[in-house]
Amino acid sequence: MTQLTLALLALAANPCVSGVPVGGRPGPYSFLVATGPQRGQQTCYVCEQDKKPTAVVFARSTSAPLGKLLARLDATVAAKKDDGFLAWMTLLADRADLDALAKWSQAQGLKAIPVGAFEDADGPPAYKLAADADVTVLLFVNRKVAANFAFRRDELTDEKVAEVAAAVGKLFQASRER
Repeated sequence: MTQLTLALLALAANPCVSGVPVGGRPGPYSFLVATGPQRGQQTCYVCEQDKKPTAVVFARSTSAPLGKLLARLDATVAAKKDDGFLAWMTLLADRADLDALAKWSQAQGLKAIPVGAFEDADGPPAYKLAADADVTVLLFVNRKVAANFAFRRDELTDEKVAEVAAAVGKLFQASRER
């Protein structure tokens, strides 16, 4: 077997796990917003969302696949505004570069999703984000995590973006069941 095959088998046997588990409660955290009307302010969207369907994306780097995921979420935010759906992206970095983050967001065509930075590469302590997770997506509704996705660098494929988008669709059914 080649080294690549062995590496892929090791990754498949050892899935990336990160963040608040399904059924857990997402805690509040503030981050510095880079886009939209709250630019430059510390904001806690978790606090504002309460029981509404929500997607939060934590990322350690920006990439084209992350841009695709956020574009899908951006379209859903625009379409499901009446349902109170909100999604946002929090870049985990030792130091926030809001201008660079805003330019990246604009290049991705994001209009409805706020992006910002949490100035600690480990992320909010209560979220227990895995060090090997480049992107963690938490979906929650009714103050509980409904789905949790974690991806190492280069694991966020078009197929995985579609999986996350399908799980987002299920949030609205759960929201109506409360």
